[in-house]
Amino acid sequence: MMKKLLGHLSRRHRLAIAPRARRASPGNGRAKRALWLAMTLLVALRAAPALAVEPSEMLKDPKLEQRARKISEGLRCLVCQNESIDDSGAQLAHDLRLLVRDRLKAGDSDQQVKDYLVSRYGNFILLKPPFEWDTLLLWLSPFAILALGAGAALRKSRKGRQAVEDRPAAPLSEEESAQLKSLLEDGQA
Repeated sequence: MMKKLLGHLSRRHRLAIAPRARRASPGNGRAKRALWLAMTLLVALRAAPALAVEPSEMLKDPKLEQRARKISEGLRCLVCQNESIDDSGAQLAHDLRLLVRDRLKAGDSDQQVKDYLVSRYGNFILLKPPFEWDTLLLWLSPFAILALGAGAALRKSRKGRQAVEDRPAAPLSEEESAQLKSLLEDGQA
């Protein structure tokens, strides 16, 4: 039927309508979904964090290497600041990864390695600093900001409600009074 309809139109109109007719075909929906899925997967894989650990840094003992990775996942890169030293490509992160591996090869426990780094760089090197007096502001500031925002919102809503309640109602016009009177009379009947 579509060919019959297109036969009666001029060439210019047929060219304008043909892409729309092709778009409406049932097979193209699946192809578009597959393309979107492939693009989404590509973006997701591209956005996955790339580990900056170089092969030359890795330890020969897989258990020690696994311990080193676990430790370095929780250590902050002092250059990038929002990445672990495992994810950072900075030279300082490289040096810290080597330091962690050297300490593990020397026989230190995981906690001893972390304590050594904290003694040199402070709690800032930990991506999850402990809850202590010097980090109290860091841990409690989000809750304080949330409480201040909630308090300000409550005060504003109370002021708005109070302003509406304090304002006297405007008197009804003659037409509105007549409508109200007729409605009240109809309701009583």
